[in-house]
Amino acid sequence: MAGVVVHKGAIAVGAVVAVALVGGCKAQADGANGQDGPVRISPTKTQQGGSDAEGSDAGGSDAPSGKPDGKSGESGESPTPKPAPKTLLAPGQRGDQVRELQARLRQIQWIYADPTGTYDKSTAAAVHGFQEKRGLPGTGTTDTVTWQRLLDMTDKPTKYELYSGGGIPPSKPAKACMTGRVLCISKESRTLTWMIDGKVMSTMDVRFGSQYTPTRDGTFSVYWKSRHHVSTLYDSSMPYAMFFSGGQAVHYSTDFAATGYTGASHGCVNVRDEKKIANLFAEVRKGDKVVVYK
Repeated sequence: MAGVVVHKGAIAVGAVVAVALVGGCKAQADGANGQDGPVRISPTKTQQGGSDAEGSDAGGSDAPSGKPDGKSGESGESPTPKPAPKTLLAPGQRGDQVRELQARLRQIQWIYADPTGTYDKSTAAAVHGFQEKRGLPGTGTTDTVTWQRLLDMTDKPTKYELYSGGGIPPSKPAKACMTGRVLCISKESRTLTWMIDGKVMSTMDVRFGSQYTPTRDGTFSVYWKSRHHVSTLYDSSMPYAMFFSGGQAVHYSTDFAATGYTGASHGCVNVRDEKKIANLFAEVRKGDKVVVYK
């Protein structure tokens, strides 16, 4: 009987092809050299190439990535809007965080003046420049995005960076400072506190000798006062000098007043506020105690 003969093998191959077309699975093409890659068959959509990680901003770069933060769905939904940055600091504010902001900006040379703790016009101008340099909105106020970028680029300021211009809160007085009339001098806070029977009368910024001519630590007493003293060793003026250990004295320093902590003394305790040391010189007597401690 004549008819069409259908082999079982042909039926099986046809079934596999049908499943592949409907299911979107991979079919391996047999090339002549055996190196042809897999072919993706999909009746509904085409897979997009590329990687989201490629060319993305790793977080340390200052350049904006230009990519939206939200993800759009397959149905054409709009990207999820990113929350607006929150303002942390603004012109007119004062405090420790403003001082830290200024110290960090000083580390990367957007500010050259010493931190003051006051968000003034120069601070706002520095923040504005920092923001525009990095493609951020140049508002001059410090928001969460600006602050995080600044944190990424700088180190936590030391106490001496925060108070590079002076004004560090005085350290806890040494035990020897708590009785009598005492010039209580802390190397840690770089302050001189004039105390009488444990009561603080006045406080002023001081600086000390260098590592080659260090100011001696210990408990001493004022043995000589010289209002218009001039050093015979260094041929330099030492107004309001109050000597306490050999040639070391507490005295006013024009260099300290002009250059701050960029310099050092030859071992003396320098004071830069002339009015304060003039008043101190008038009150201190020979024999008053001098305590220098770390």
